[in-house]
Amino acid sequence: MSWNTIIFVVAPYVAIVLAVGGTMYRTRKEEFSVSSLSTQLLENKKLFWGSFSFHWGIMALLTAHFLFLIMPVVFDLWNGSQIRLYLLEITGFALAGWALGGIIILIYRRLTSRRVQVVTSKMDVVILILVLTQIITGMWIALGYRFGSFWGTSVFVPYVWSLITLRPRPELIAPLPFVLQLHAALFWLFLMAFPFSRLVHIVTLPLPYLTRPWQKVVWVRRDREFPANEKKDRASV
Repeated sequence: MSWNTIIFVVAPYVAIVLAVGGTMYRTRKEEFSVSSLSTQLLENKKLFWGSFSFHWGIMALLTAHFLFLIMPVVFDLWNGSQIRLYLLEITGFALAGWALGGIIILIYRRLTSRRVQVVTSKMDVVILILVLTQIITGMWIALGYRFGSFWGTSVFVPYVWSLITLRPRPELIAPLPFVLQLHAALFWLFLMAFPFSRLVHIVTLPLPYLTRPWQKVVWVRRDREFPANEKKDRASV
C-alpha cells in the first residue's frame, strides 16, 4: 500500500469514522464535556477581535468550499468571465487573510495571557496549529497556483465525490504539487482531531438550552460600590 493510498484513501475514511463516532459518543456519554469552554471572562479584548475576524472569515470560506463541492457547474459558468474569475479569487484570498489575522490574534492571546494559558489544553494548541497551517497553505495555493476555483472542479471535486461514492480515486491527487496535497491531508487530520476538541460543540444540537432555566451572572463587588437601594435588594434575595 502506497503513501498516496494511505493519506488520500485510508485517512479520509478513518477521519470520517472518528469525526462521526467521536461526536456521537461525546454527545451521548460525555455530554457535559461538550462545551466551547469560553475564556471571555479571563480576557475579552483580544478575544473579541480575534474571534470575530476568524469566525466570520472561516465560515465564509467553508461555505464557499461546500458550495464549490455541490455546485461545480455554477462555478465553472461564473469563471467563464475573466473579470468574475478575478473577483472570486480576490474575494476568497481576502476572506482567508481576514481569518488568518483573527487566528493569529487568538494564538497571540493564548501565548501572552497567563490566565488563558492555565485553561489551554494540548488539544487547543493542536487545533490552532492545524487551522493556521490550513489557512496558510490555502493562501499559498491561491498565490502560487492561481485560479484554484477554475481548475479545482476537475481535480478536487471529482476526488471528494469519489470518496463519497466509495470509489476512491487517489490518482487525481498524486500528481499535484506538495502544497496542494498538504492542504488536502491537513483537512483529514483536522477532522480526526475535531471530536476530541472543544470545537465539537458547533455540530451538536443545543436543544437543552431551549427548556432549561436561564442563568444570570452577577459580578461580585464590594458593598461600598453598591448604592443603598441595591444593598436593600441584595439583602432581600
